[in-house]
Amino acid sequence: MQQRPGAARIGKGSLPVLILSEAEVERLIEPRALLDALADGFRAMSQGRVQAPARQQLTVPSKGFSLAMPAWMEGFNLTVKIVNVFEDNLAVGLPNHLALIALFDPQTGAPLALLDGTYITAVRTAASAILSVEALARRDARIATVVGAGIQGREHLRLLPLARDFAEIRIASLYTEDAEALAREFPGVQPILDLEAAIRSSDVVCLASHAYEPVISADWVRPGAHVTSVGYAPPRGELPPDLLDRATLYVETEAAFEPPPVGCAELANLSPSDGIRLGDMLAGSAPGRISDQQVTVYKAMGIAMEDMVAAHLAYRSALRERVGRQVVL
Repeated sequence: MQQRPGAARIGKGSLPVLILSEAEVERLIEPRALLDALADGFRAMSQGRVQAPARQQLTVPSKGFSLAMPAWMEGFNLTVKIVNVFEDNLAVGLPNHLALIALFDPQTGAPLALLDGTYITAVRTAASAILSVEALARRDARIATVVGAGIQGREHLRLLPLARDFAEIRIASLYTEDAEALAREFPGVQPILDLEAAIRSSDVVCLASHAYEPVISADWVRPGAHVTSVGYAPPRGELPPDLLDRATLYVETEAAFEPPPVGCAELANLSPSDGIRLGDMLAGSAPGRISDQQVTVYKAMGIAMEDMVAAHLAYRSALRERVGRQVVL
């Protein structure tokens, strides 16, 4: 047997690492491909093929917190996202979510790439909600209303047409001028002032706000509607808890029922048995919509599998198109 060289005689040497900016990542991720890849990822989770340890948190008192989110499955690179959530960033001209994603070779552990994760965090969150619309909304759903005109509102408006051929898509916001400005970016999208009337006539309702209190009333939601909620703002959050009394609840994982920031504030008094994992439904091991009168709700908190899938798409596209720049570590 050939003797291996001693560890003391092996240096790391120069390792090339690909750097991808936010603009490059956005250009490299094709929305339809992302929805399909997320569906595969959720099914893989249902089958136990994804490793995603509980995310770890560092807290800066009175400022914000930082989460480490690792994930891996066969056929992908080791993926670790660091996302920092600092509420006051908007006042200094920065997003309140900032993130970086590192990819490592699963054969050696060598670093391969560093991607801006801010756009990935936004688009994968919206895409998981739109995937739930595709899977759970009535086939004849024609009217959708998005509540929230921030980054998530923008991404929802961009992705909703992939889920259904909507006759009308509306946008609402606490600040009317924000809804009007966002509507101008998407031809055919209508800003609305009467939120109650809009929700009462909507087949799909997408909550995408940063509200600390419910932004709609449960009794506004019509029979047969599908509701998504991606907002994160404890202690109560944007989704009215009493809506879950008459709805079938879908979540990403059982961790949704843990206390924030891991889980969702709106699910604080529920147990994992009260929800269905989206991946189980997509894999056919749990029911989806069973009637046109059933109200379905998808509540998301964001998981590392989604980051892994989106980063994989961007990285593979970057290699194929020779995008990004190499640095040597």
